[in-house]
Amino acid sequence: MGGEVEIREQKKPKFLCLHGFRTSGHILKTQLNRWPEFVLDKLDLVFADGPLPASGGNGVEGIFDPPYYEWYQPNEDCSEYTNFGGCLEYIEECMIKHGPFDGLLGFSQGAFLSAALPGLQAKGLALTEVPKIKFLIIIGGAKLKNEDISEKAYSDTITCPSLHMLGDADALKPDSITLLDSFVDPVVIHHPKGHTIPRLDEKSLELMLGFLEKIQKELTNQEAQEEKCSDNTL
Repeated sequence: MGGEVEIREQKKPKFLCLHGFRTSGHILKTQLNRWPEFVLDKLDLVFADGPLPASGGNGVEGIFDPPYYEWYQPNEDCSEYTNFGGCLEYIEECMIKHGPFDGLLGFSQGAFLSAALPGLQAKGLALTEVPKIKFLIIIGGAKLKNEDISEKAYSDTITCPSLHMLGDADALKPDSITLLDSFVDPVVIHHPKGHTIPRLDEKSLELMLGFLEKIQKELTNQEAQEEKCSDNTL
């Protein structure tokens, strides 16, 4: 008589989602609904609100209801930040409370943070109490302009698999392209819109699904390796 076969449900990659400047986790969740449901179903997404109430106007009033939040407060030319250290501590607290997480998904200000955090984490300057960030989805991202933070965040090439969405009509597009130089083999989706979360056309959907398949495979291989190491210690 044959033995029982264990059928295990495949674990979805878990991402902490960081919203744009002066919006909210709920707004980001609504914006991501532009993507097909079968894409979103491949991810375990957790949406956080920024730690600070919005300190000024935004471009979503009248489109999305308040409250609105921000992660940190930049000066006029975005070269200096207030409450940045508190923001990093807050994100770590979210990851401890709701994790463990495999990756970060960020849009706009949330994308600036998401792209910088792996480098800061590798240097022991952020997220020291949580597992290493393995994957990134960056939408409308750019490097942080603060020279001190930027030097630490991007001095070494970021090796975790990353997917970047760049809008042809986005004023930040040149900065988004510059950011790509900090990553090893980034997957890039171009879309014709501006600073927004785009719908996925046939080509971008193919790139997105390929990226998700890649990270799912990496996650499965990692779990198998961890199980093997665990069995060897018994």
